[in-house]
Amino acid sequence: MTARRLGQHFLSDPTILARIADALEARPGESVIEIGPGHGALTRELLARGLRVTAIEKDRGLAAALGTHDNLTVVTGDALELDWHSYGADQVIGNIPYYITSPLIDKALAPPIPKRVIFLIQDEVADRIAAKPGGKIYGALSVGVQAVCRVEKLFTVAPGAFRPAPKVRSALLRLTPLAEPLVGPGDVAALRVFVTACFSKRRKQLHNAVPGGTPAALTALGFDPKARPETLVPRDFVRLLRWSRENVK
Repeated sequence: MTARRLGQHFLSDPTILARIADALEARPGESVIEIGPGHGALTRELLARGLRVTAIEKDRGLAAALGTHDNLTVVTGDALELDWHSYGADQVIGNIPYYITSPLIDKALAPPIPKRVIFLIQDEVADRIAAKPGGKIYGALSVGVQAVCRVEKLFTVAPGAFRPAPKVRSALLRLTPLAEPLVGPGDVAALRVFVTACFSKRRKQLHNAVPGGTPAALTALGFDPKARPETLVPRDFVRLLRWSRENVK
């Protein structure tokens, strides 16, 4: 399978690569997993900083071409199927294919969450993840990630910086686990299902969007029953999930 079929767009601009590596804020000797190293441009930048890199590359030809280095371990395989935790690194970085962005973010946020996740992704998706309540792009993806991580959209990258050039802009996203996440590890999936159900009726008022959420019950919880789901902050959804579990059969 070729890199093009795998959806990879290679980045070689040294200034941008340095900024991506800077976003890790890692010290020499620390370990990092790189997803989809491709031709190894970012890999070399990370190694030059004294980091220990485990590079996961699905394309066997590209994996073989990465060569050898004392601080480099190359794993040939599908990043979605491999157990990242087994590699002993607590940071994850990568210029990832657009078509598997959401699954890779889901995997990165599976407990225990790395202390830092740096992904170069489609600009539009980065905006959705970082979106604030009240906007049209704020949704279940925003809530699910923000409930467990601090989200930072650091900078954008124009299509011309890649070969081959994608059709859209990219953005560097940094995710840092919250010291006190809004939900525990066992509730992340449940929150996502609950919020997705609420946003499937985002044009409806809250009492019609929240399962079992009668006007009286919502008012008692301190919510406006006529509010719309997109106006709620992540903490509100967590409160509603817990209420729903206790009161809706």
